[in-house]
Formats: sequence, structure tokens, C-alpha cells
Amino acid sequence: MTADEQTLPVTADRDTVPATARVVAVAASRQHRLSKQTAPVIRLIEGLGVEGDAHLGVTDQHRSHARRDPTRTNLRQVHLLPGELFDDLHAGGHRVLPWDLGENVTTYGLALPALPVDTLLLLGPTAEVRVTGLRNPCRQIDTFRPGLLGRVLARGADGSVVRRAGIMGVVRRGGEVRPGDPVTVVLPTGPHRPLRKV
Repeated sequence: MTADEQTLPVTADRDTVPATARVVAVAASRQHRLSKQTAPVIRLIEGLGVEGDAHLGVTDQHRSHARRDPTRTNLRQVHLLPGELFDDLHAGGHRVLPWDLGENVTTYGLALPALPVDTLLLLGPTAEVRVTGLRNPCRQIDTFRPGLLGRVLARGADGSVVRRAGIMGVVRRGGEVRPGDPVTVVLPTGPHRPLRKV
């Protein structure tokens, strides 16, 4: 951690700090498909992403992005999703489990989309992920569960697009991540920039 960063408990909102934030599931997939396979542990590799995952690499591995620009820097090395989203989806009649929506790390107790750009997430004993932006949900989600895309991609009261399919980040420091690992948030100093799609 540098002098430009400050450690906070587990949320960007100092007034509503949950007791703990933790990892509840981890997953990876060698294939480019929506859902991944759950695992007892994943290994993050500095500057590359999740070992054994199709999105591992210095350049963006998302198929449509790579077709447009194969030199584009990979800001999507790790996909994180708040487990609270599943509670909301279940209440709306959609049976969706951790890893179904393609995330590598499912957390609980942390409002991930509310974090600013360049937040550091310390996962487990050594791994560090720098938050880069929001995941932009695609039509594959409706193929997986009809009507689900409208639950994770909507319009706010002001007409803005609301993306609820998790956040993306890059691996700043490698290490293993397991269910049950704690999540610590290190906010950047200076003006906080809201997350945009990457």
C-alpha cells in the first residue's frame, strides 16, 4: 500500500460499514462462455488475471473486444460480483448461483459497484485486485435465463444505465483466493471517480 491510499473497513461509505466482507465462491473457465466452474481455490497472477481462465492475459481477451482491437489493455482480468445480487434475483423468481454469471470471485458484505475506480481489494492473505470498472452485461444472460438481462441491466430514474452484473479489475499482486477469505478495501485518495463500463 502506498501513501496515496487509505485503508478502510469493507465499504466506500464510512457511515455504513458492514461487520465483515468475505469471499463466498471462486470460479474459473478455460472456455469463453457465460458460466464458469466453481473451485475450492483460484490463483491470481500479477498483471495477467486468474490462472486457467479464458480472460487471462495482458491484452483484453473478451472476444468482441479482441476482434475490434487485439492490442487493447486487459482491464477485465478478474470479474467480481456481490452475492447480494443473487438474493435479489431469487426474490424475483430467477434461480441463479455464484459462478453462473461468469464471475471469478463472489463476495458478500460489500457494495462493489459503489466503489471508485482504482480501489484496491485485498483478497485473502496476499492477492490484490485494482478495480477498473463495471461489467457490461450482454445478451448471453437472457439466453441463460430468459428475462434475467432486464434484472441486471436497467434504467435509473434519471435515465442513466444501471449495470448490476459486477465489477472488473486487474491483478496488482498475485495469490490464492478461497471461499471464506476476508476482503479488505483500500480506497484511493483524491476525488473518487465512479465506475464506468470496461
